Amino acid sequence: MAPYTTLFEETLEAWAFTRQGVIEELRIVPEKELDFRPREESRSVGELIRHILESGQMMAGELSRPGGDFHRKSYEGFHAEYGRGIGSKRSKRALLAALRRTHRDGESKLRRAGELHMLQLIRRFDGKMGTRVAWMNHGIAHEEYHRGQLALYARLLDRVPALTRRILGA
Repeated sequence: MAPYTTLFEETLEAWAFTRQGVIEELRIVPEKELDFRPREESRSVGELIRHILESGQMMAGELSRPGGDFHRKSYEGFHAEYGRGIGSKRSKRALLAALRRTHRDGESKLRRAGELHMLQLIRRFDGKMGTRVAWMNHGIAHEEYHRGQLALYARLLDRVPALTRRILGA
């Protein structure tokens, strides 16, 4: 592993680690269980993955945008803008491919925007100002939260979560 040269590089690596973890957790879930949800009001596995895809695209898109502002649209408006085509992803293969592609595309957008841009302020969903890189860390935490849900779903489906497998060396 190369040493980090900047906080921005370290943050990009953290997102890559998180996204790879989501991919590994999805691999554990059988195709036939993509509609599994632990309760009626819960998201299914497939819905969770589509939400992660939309949120990741929104994070990378708005943070890399020169006039980025999380008050520019409603939350639903952002998902409509950044989630185009995500709803059609239904198979495990399509979802895995989309997770890889959207991460690669998002990282490319953020790198093109550059570190200096990522240290600039953006209006957050709560209306307060914060640095783009801090908000990126919020997006990574959001993705990790849903990764944890996927791990719980795996347990409920009698599977050993990917991170547990990695820790146990299995």
